[in-house]
Amino acid sequence: MMAEGHKCDILYFDPYPNAALESYIAAYGALLSSRGERPVRCERVSSLEQLLRRSDVVSLHTALDASTRHLMNAERLGQMKPDGLLINCARGPVVDEKALVAHLRSHPDFRCGLDVFEDEPAMAPGLAQCANAVIVPHIASASMFTRGGMATLAAANVAARLAGQPVWGGSDVAPFLEGPMGALPRASPSIVNAKELGLPTHKPE
Repeated sequence: MMAEGHKCDILYFDPYPNAALESYIAAYGALLSSRGERPVRCERVSSLEQLLRRSDVVSLHTALDASTRHLMNAERLGQMKPDGLLINCARGPVVDEKALVAHLRSHPDFRCGLDVFEDEPAMAPGLAQCANAVIVPHIASASMFTRGGMATLAAANVAARLAGQPVWGGSDVAPFLEGPMGALPRASPSIVNAKELGLPTHKPE
């Protein structure tokens, strides 16, 4: 979105090269160039610190584990540009919220966008009062498709349990979200504790 919508160059840091991303941005850059516009570029940088120092906007998309908890701490926030923008598209604890509040207060031109929080539903003291923070209550998934799909899966679970049908054994729930209602598999799409309850499992072909 940043490349196509805002004609931004893309820097990314990842242990593994993203060949698909690089190829896509290269093709889009060539299209822009053919129309007499500045081509966008994509570059994989060698360290997170290099990315932080060079980027105007930093968007986090990492998994949460021991190595990424408080990935964005006071030291790394300090490596970003004074007027940088931090967007957390990952999990709340990836950002040290107390350090973020301190950074927002001491750098009024710095901004952040948060949909997740370190200790949901609570926020670090002072975060809600930071005028340079845009905060929303974990609603990034609120698209028509996603919320409609969630409702369909919940209804299918209830209907299948009432009908005594087995639990879907596959990890892909797409068959419950595509096609007419009459074509839905005769199974519960997802019962987390199905094994503990001793419920039979349907093995999709």
